[in-house]
Amino acid sequence: MKIICPHCSRGYTIPEERIRQYGLHVIFPCPSCKGNIEIRLNQHATPQSSPSPAPSQNRHSPSEESGIDLRKSIIAAVNDLPSMPQVAQHVRRLISDKNCTFSEIARAIETDQAIAARVLKIANSAYYGVMGTVTSIQHAAMILGIKTLNQILEIACSAAVLSKRLPGYGQESGVLWRHSLSVAACARAIAKRRNPNLIDDAFSAGLIHDCGKLVLDRYLAARADAFTKLLQEGKKVFEAERIVLGFDHASLAASICEKWDIPKQLVNAIQFHHSPSLIQINELVAIVHLANQIIHIDDMQSLQDITAIDLDPRSVKLIGIDLKLIALVRSEAEEYVNKTISSL
Repeated sequence: MKIICPHCSRGYTIPEERIRQYGLHVIFPCPSCKGNIEIRLNQHATPQSSPSPAPSQNRHSPSEESGIDLRKSIIAAVNDLPSMPQVAQHVRRLISDKNCTFSEIARAIETDQAIAARVLKIANSAYYGVMGTVTSIQHAAMILGIKTLNQILEIACSAAVLSKRLPGYGQESGVLWRHSLSVAACARAIAKRRNPNLIDDAFSAGLIHDCGKLVLDRYLAARADAFTKLLQEGKKVFEAERIVLGFDHASLAASICEKWDIPKQLVNAIQFHHSPSLIQINELVAIVHLANQIIHIDDMQSLQDITAIDLDPRSVKLIGIDLKLIALVRSEAEEYVNKTISSL
């Protein structure tokens, strides 16, 4: 199948059956210009950039929509998501400036008192080894360092957004949040041992890798019978999403990342964490994919063979992961999550 990038006009040939593995509606970055290429197999149309969201007031009931109307409605629903607190975006910009100071970062965080209070609670948790001794945001920056403080800020900002109940997925309040924090911690643990330069990006991408579920939830709730039946038949969640809706939560992530002002280097890791083979070799994508699959392991005690885990072979080879490392990073992630959540 011939694919033409609508941004730079570069052409690519991809077998259609390979694309169909990821649904009828697939979005991926152009290897050349990084602009989004959108493929709609059921329309047999030349791929194009993502359509403009339809006005939210014109949407039908989620259960009434199908085909093109459904896709437009879902993309438009991204605008209904709460934005990440502005303090997170402000601090991210400050940290990118090598000349920023502890006091500048502290003042930026303290503009949102609710977030600042949560940051202090997490900073004083057992995991960071300074229980009860951090008295201010500037003090936290000096003791823990700017990068660690930024990770704590990301946790504080994302907690409220990711803690909501997701009835379409059958998840109670806090389930998505705990899983997201677990994947972030696991991705950080892998990066620490394989490429320390990716520690911060791995944590950030892992934290919001499932953000697409926030949008798809109400559409799956409206199609609960079909979705549940597919899961009972053994389909994975993202596979069932593709069948019922035409695409999955990961492929929708690019639109959400744009709304949340997420750095571009994180978008691929979020968007392709279920399908790393669909993109050129990318170490960050591989790390987030592996972390997500490791956290999904139900019984670590009985795990005897790495092939029993649904891991992308190319990612396994690229990162060099084995059973010993899997057990180590899983344990480290669980310890971090338990200590962090107990502080909130």
